[in-house]
Amino acid sequence: MTPHNHAKPGDFAEAVLLPGDPLRAKWIAENFFENPQQVNSVRNCLGFTGTVQGKRISVQATGMGQPSLSIYVHELINVYGAKTLIRVGTCGGLSTKVKVRDLIIAQAATTDSAIVRDAFPGYGYAPIANFELLASAVEKARKAGLRSHVCNILSSDVFYQDGFSAYEKLAAHGVLGVEMEAAALYLLAARYNARALAICTMTDCLVTHEEMSAADRQSSLTEMVKLALDVAVST
Repeated sequence: MTPHNHAKPGDFAEAVLLPGDPLRAKWIAENFFENPQQVNSVRNCLGFTGTVQGKRISVQATGMGQPSLSIYVHELINVYGAKTLIRVGTCGGLSTKVKVRDLIIAQAATTDSAIVRDAFPGYGYAPIANFELLASAVEKARKAGLRSHVCNILSSDVFYQDGFSAYEKLAAHGVLGVEMEAAALYLLAARYNARALAICTMTDCLVTHEEMSAADRQSSLTEMVKLALDVAVST
């Protein structure tokens, strides 16, 4: 047990999906797991374990932002033995090429966060996805005919920026989405020899101002979750 997680040793599977929203974690467990069991409810950051195609899989909410995610990922790896961690989140779009409900499969994550910057004083560190998970997700998304984009993503510590102008230079360099967690996930996975991948559904475009409702963001991201589970089960 930890201050943030009352699960017992062995309660979490080695493969864990990581949504930010606790209600999305509950929705995933109830709709995609066989025999789901709740293993954590501290601070209502819900965690569940069940089986998918005969393999034990867990889902643990991480809350919003890299500091919050870092707590859960650190403990999942170092206390509970997680080896494969896949973020299933939402992101804002930074290009008209990315439509609402498209998937962004993040091969790398740039960030303004001190969590990454201060870990490497004097250096620029580029947190990247595990290649095996990345390649599997790309192949499976293409076979399933999903609209997906393999690209760099921005993990920002600041939600309210001054419109799209704050991101124009990054967008011009191929960064297609902005969210708040992936870079810290990739950093911690590299530090502790685990595998990590972030798959995000674009829910609101900062260029066209198209957006998905809050209710849909919570419980209708089926294609993303199925893809992540397929990768977790088979890779």
